[in-house]
Amino acid sequence: MTLRRRLVSLDQHIRLKGDGSRHEQTNAWSNRDLIPLPPERRTWGWFNFFGFWAIASLNVANWQTPSIYLTLGLSVPQAMLVIVVSRLLVVLFSVLIAWIGLKWHIGFTVQNRYSWGMRGSFIPLSQRIMLNFIWNAVQCWNGGRLIAVCLTAIWPSFAHMPNTFGPSMPTTTDQFVGFVVFWFLSTPFLWLRPEKFKIPFQIVCTWCGVGMLAWMIWALAVAKGVGSLWNAGQIIPAGSPFNSSWLIMAGINQGIGGLAAGITNGSDFSRYASARRHYVYSTITSCFITGILVSFVGLVTAAAAQKIYGEVYWNPPDLLMVMMDNGNGSSKARAGVFFLAAGFAFTAMFENICGNAIAGGIDLAGLFPRYIDIRRGAIITFVAAWFVQPWQLINRATTFIAVLSSFSVFLVPIIGIMATDYYLLRERRITLTHLYKTADSCYYFWRGFNWRAIPAWICGWALTIGGLIVTVRGDLSPPRALVQLYYMAFLIGFFISAIVFYVLNIVFPVPSMDQMDSVDVYGTFTAAEARRIGVAPLEEGPSAVGITGISVEPDLSEKDAMGEKRV
Repeated sequence: MTLRRRLVSLDQHIRLKGDGSRHEQTNAWSNRDLIPLPPERRTWGWFNFFGFWAIASLNVANWQTPSIYLTLGLSVPQAMLVIVVSRLLVVLFSVLIAWIGLKWHIGFTVQNRYSWGMRGSFIPLSQRIMLNFIWNAVQCWNGGRLIAVCLTAIWPSFAHMPNTFGPSMPTTTDQFVGFVVFWFLSTPFLWLRPEKFKIPFQIVCTWCGVGMLAWMIWALAVAKGVGSLWNAGQIIPAGSPFNSSWLIMAGINQGIGGLAAGITNGSDFSRYASARRHYVYSTITSCFITGILVSFVGLVTAAAAQKIYGEVYWNPPDLLMVMMDNGNGSSKARAGVFFLAAGFAFTAMFENICGNAIAGGIDLAGLFPRYIDIRRGAIITFVAAWFVQPWQLINRATTFIAVLSSFSVFLVPIIGIMATDYYLLRERRITLTHLYKTADSCYYFWRGFNWRAIPAWICGWALTIGGLIVTVRGDLSPPRALVQLYYMAFLIGFFISAIVFYVLNIVFPVPSMDQMDSVDVYGTFTAAEARRIGVAPLEEGPSAVGITGISVEPDLSEKDAMGEKRV
């Protein structure tokens, strides 16, 4: 009995505590970070979202994007066309999927409960949690490379430190030190809640944006123009079974797929919007315009650097090290390199915190609401980087990284299900109170699973998984049809899953899909929002308990961690 009391005491200690009100209750399905956000917590204005999308653009990966398409054999104009079209589609899908966060103020974690079922929602959640763990580790490693450049700019001898690791360790001591420093510098920001991200966004966007423009201007001034890379024409590899049209389609698919994870959980951040227009306008201006400009600046800088150094350097850390070496280690060269590398590093830091750590925290909170909130989940995601061991992934398992980059094959069908369910089947109406309980919930379906979502999701990736396998495997003569289907994976996955899910719901209908609460039980909406949606404010309605059969008290049928009924 003593051990049992200790376990009960420990369980009570680590459980999250609600604020005592019905609005922020903590139980098996809800905590403060999962509830529909009340107006006082929706603090993101236009610049918050501008910064959110800017840090997803002002980074090494987007800087290098043109190189991917030029490597496929496309010309410079064709590569820029791919970037423009893919960014336009990203904006369209981002607004489409994030709209539920703008209207109902719930995130991806809760959003999937009405499509997959209360327990079925763990399927998409588990996929995103796995990706968050791995991409957080990979981003920490990439950020560590930039920190290593900063340390070299301060102490030039850092780049020449002896490698104390043996041949079995696929990295060097200086790279590992950069990773450790980046990880520890990032950790304090995990305590910063999303409501408080405005100032970091302002600093990072200004620093990195000015740095990128200054870098391009410097390269053009020194080179007195751009090199031959700028005039690169279409060079499709000999024997390639695909013409430029298919390669452009492949590029667009890759451009959208690279941001599919961010599209999927867009409502996690859109729910913080103080007004809908802030999210929409900032997404258009930042995601579209900034994203295109960064790729353009990266292309111009790489072309000018080719004329200066005689080689094409797409990777910013490599180019920065070359600049420092050619500057003979002068203080001016080192100061310039430090400024640029630090700007990239801090952008990578906040991109990782928002896109992986915070998103991972929200997803983990969906699995264990009683014990994990955003902050605890973000810390768990960040600590997991040491267990993932990114130095093994980056330096050895290049095929594994390619698989991760192509994981949008599995995410896109989820987006198709989300869009169809919300816009066509439910007609943008949600019963919020039923998303936070199992007893009498219309979203419990069959034992917590909406079986219709599972075959719809599988059908969405069944046609494209073959192309993914042969592409990642590097087959020299893959079946043409498989590769072509894979080149259209985003559109195929979205529309097939959407159609199958729609048909299954028509053939096997779910009753009362367009119902919603008559009263704003959670205090979610402003007076204007309540009037627009058709929901009565709580103080104007009947008792909070028993409204249309809804109870906002904790679900007493749920058992606690010790297996006993809660009272």
